[in-house]
Amino acid sequence: MVVAVSSNSFLNLSQLPKSKLFGTDGIRGKAGNLLTAPLALAVGYWAGQVYQEKYGKGAIAIGQDSRNSSDMLAMSLTAGLTASGLEVWNLGLCPTPCVAYLTANTDAIGGIMISASHNPPEDNGIKFFSANGTKLSKTEASAIEAGVRGEKPTITHDVNWGQHYPRQGLVQKYTTALQQSLPHERPLDGLKIVLDLAWGACVEIAPSLFQEMGAEVIPLHDSPDGDRINVDCGSTHLNVLQQAVCETQADMGFAFDGDADRVLAVDNQGRVVDGDYILYFWGNLLKNQAQLPDNLLVATVMANLGFEHAWSKQGGQLIRTPVGDQHVQAQMWETGAMLGGEQSGHVICHHYNCSGDGVQTALHLACLTQELGMSLSQMRDESFETYPQLLTNVRVEDAQRRCAWEDCDALQSAIAQAEQAMGDQGRVLIRASGTEPLIRVMVEAYEWEIANHWSHQLVQTVHQNLVNSVSHYS
Repeated sequence: MVVAVSSNSFLNLSQLPKSKLFGTDGIRGKAGNLLTAPLALAVGYWAGQVYQEKYGKGAIAIGQDSRNSSDMLAMSLTAGLTASGLEVWNLGLCPTPCVAYLTANTDAIGGIMISASHNPPEDNGIKFFSANGTKLSKTEASAIEAGVRGEKPTITHDVNWGQHYPRQGLVQKYTTALQQSLPHERPLDGLKIVLDLAWGACVEIAPSLFQEMGAEVIPLHDSPDGDRINVDCGSTHLNVLQQAVCETQADMGFAFDGDADRVLAVDNQGRVVDGDYILYFWGNLLKNQAQLPDNLLVATVMANLGFEHAWSKQGGQLIRTPVGDQHVQAQMWETGAMLGGEQSGHVICHHYNCSGDGVQTALHLACLTQELGMSLSQMRDESFETYPQLLTNVRVEDAQRRCAWEDCDALQSAIAQAEQAMGDQGRVLIRASGTEPLIRVMVEAYEWEIANHWSHQLVQTVHQNLVNSVSHYS
């Protein structure tokens, strides 16, 4: 059959936002506002064209979290992909790293995850993976967007309509891989572990996995609930997990975000064990096993100075990247690093997967306590002291001022003064948010009073020069 597809066959182009559809992690926004069925249909079709240009015919694996809008987006994307001639495998509810793993370890030519990660229930997102399980490149994302925006000519070609297949059974291939990455059959025997599943993507796999590995599991927020995903729970709201760990006298607890690509831990005293600690613990294990090339870890600019200094004393190297797992991933591929991640709990270990994986990270951290014969609390106490780190978000509605903060003379002078005063015992990080109208001001120092002093000075400077008055630019 010969079909002519024009660039505006699927949606009203005038309704598209002027800003770019693709952000730092695919397309993300309010469901029913930015993310509509017509948009997802168009995105699916043009993604199908881009995948075929690179890989030819094949299948796309689609997974989703528990949001109420995820079914709508999955069906619309499927319609677009099959209209382009591709096969679609519907994985159903599963974590983002499951999609990445299956894309890399099956005949699929690409993967799509429908999730807005740690965002609230009303948001959703579309993340794309290439055939090797990594995020789709900026060039390929731009090609999809160009098609959606009508910047590509009408396509006239023979189409063999693609087919859609339910393939939920493939998720078992992913969970089997998680089990096989652990040291033996029941490495968690004797441990009591609380899991906060955030009403999200890993509710159907994480509790059973931990139980099969020998742990006594106390689950929280453990059913798929699109109305409550991430609401006052999960990796962005740890208070419920901390309370549960202490009340049940558990050995540790883990909190996942909505799509389970990140995790934060809590020790038996209710103290947070963030991504910096996890990288330090796991990095030391791999270093001692000669499985960490050049003793190198990759972290972001948010990584704590206490962690960096402690890792250096262990003979390790640390490379910092901008915030975002895609930057960590790119640096790992470039340098050959096998372990990297973010303070927020997005940890990537290339020994086992090519994306951040919260469930896998939690399993390995729990196993590590058993291997060392130490509680997570003891491991934390014997590692490093974090420097006080104060992060303040200043709302700057004027996009021009927000993006030009580096040209503000008063702010640059204040930054230089703070950095000179703190020397190598503190640091300043200021950046404009890529997703919200905010300037983020982070100050870190070896003493809380010093961090608080310079944080106040810098936040006040941002208010005076970028919020309340006309800025003076160089």
